[in-house]
Amino acid sequence: MEIKKIGVIGTGNIGACQATLIVGNGIACSVIAHSEAGAERCRETVRRNFETFIEHGLATERNRDAAMELLTIIHSYDALAGADLVFEAAAEDLNVKHAIYAAIEAVVDADTPIASTTSSIPVDDLCAGMQHPERMLVAHPFQPVHIQPLVELVGGSCTAQSALERTYELLIALDRKVVRLKKSVPGFVVNRLAQAMFRESLYMIEQGVADAADIDLAVRYAVGMRYASIGLLEYFDDVGFDLEKAIAQTVYPDLCAVDSVQQIVQDGIAAGNTGRRAGLGLYDWSKKDNADYLRRKTAPFLNDIHWKLPE
Repeated sequence: MEIKKIGVIGTGNIGACQATLIVGNGIACSVIAHSEAGAERCRETVRRNFETFIEHGLATERNRDAAMELLTIIHSYDALAGADLVFEAAAEDLNVKHAIYAAIEAVVDADTPIASTTSSIPVDDLCAGMQHPERMLVAHPFQPVHIQPLVELVGGSCTAQSALERTYELLIALDRKVVRLKKSVPGFVVNRLAQAMFRESLYMIEQGVADAADIDLAVRYAVGMRYASIGLLEYFDDVGFDLEKAIAQTVYPDLCAVDSVQQIVQDGIAAGNTGRRAGLGLYDWSKKDNADYLRRKTAPFLNDIHWKLPE
């Protein structure tokens, strides 16, 4: 499909990486900035993302320069006129988002989809007060947004099927893998699965079953490797309902069932030991190689980039 231009609201990491993805696929991108500092930060983030690609042999300087030519960072919403899609990547504040949607609707076509990147706010709350609520939906990405391919696509009771289909086609054109939810639930799909695993892992640490490093070892070399190539539910079918029933009857009664934040997290917050950026969390990060961690964090995604790089 022909895509002339995509708009992005927000110059933070999500907005800048979304812009990287767009121009990296040879599509003009207008980013709306609300400050000169934000505009400069966004431009530098996009450029730095392409420098990383060049270092890994995934792009050339010519690709980078051509992509940067497709990037416009501006303060006026008028730049969104003619956009095929607008991504909103602003603060998780409904008042802020509603003001943004009003500004977008004043300049784009009546059927232009508006896709929020929110991970927490329901679509029906987002579309309240809009002139054309049928265009509103969520396209929830995962960080780093430009290289992690999955996007969760979900509408609300206000969303037109045509807006969902159009956005789906645009996301596919951007080399995204799209999960289409039939209805909105807290956490969508990925965060619900992640929270279930986090909860059980923390429970096993609290119960003295295993420490963080051994649980991560189990995930990396069993769960992670297995489900990188086959699906979770493909494997369920492969094992078979009879055996899975027997396992469930043994394991389900002993699984963590708390519905509040666990004490290990509460204690960490109280002590200021909140994770990697604090230097201490479940791990002592002073004893870990931060550069190695960041390399491992992005490496799987760098091997699966199939962009239509501009030249």
